Amino acid sequence: MKRTAAILVRAAARRAADAIGLVAASLDGTGPYDAAKSYTPAELEPYDALCDRFVRAVEIGLKFLRAVEWFEYAEQSDTVRDVLNRAAKLKLISSPELWLCMREVRNRIVHDYLPEDLATLHSDLRGPFAAELLRLREQLQRYLAADAP
Repeated sequence: MKRTAAILVRAAARRAADAIGLVAASLDGTGPYDAAKSYTPAELEPYDALCDRFVRAVEIGLKFLRAVEWFEYAEQSDTVRDVLNRAAKLKLISSPELWLCMREVRNRIVHDYLPEDLATLHSDLRGPFAAELLRLREQLQRYLAADAP
C-alpha cells in the first residue's frame, strides 16, 4: 500500500512540475502587462495563456499537496487551509496564506475575469505567485530525484 501511494505521489509531482513549467514558459514569453495599451486579440493570447496555465498549475499543485498529505499523514484534511498548513510544515510551500490568495485569484480568473483587474493580476502572476510556483517546482524536482517521496 505504501509503495502504491509513493507511485501516485511521484506521478502527481511530475504533473505539477510540468504544469509549473508551462507557467514559466508563458512568463518568459510575455512582458509586463501595460494597462494603458490597447491590445489586439492576437497580442492578448499570450497573456490569456499565462492565466490559463496559472489556473491549471494551482489546481494541479493543490492535488499534489493533497497526495503528499495522504502519503505522509494517512488522512485527508477537511479544508484547503489545513492541507496548506501541512504542506508548509513539510517545507513544500512557503506560505499557506499566499496559496490561499493564489487560489482566490484562480477562482476569480475562472469565474469573473475582469478586464480592469488585468494589470494587477499580471503583476501578481509575474511577482509573488510566480516565485511561489517556481519554488514549489524546485521542491518537486528534489522530490522526484529521491528514491521515494
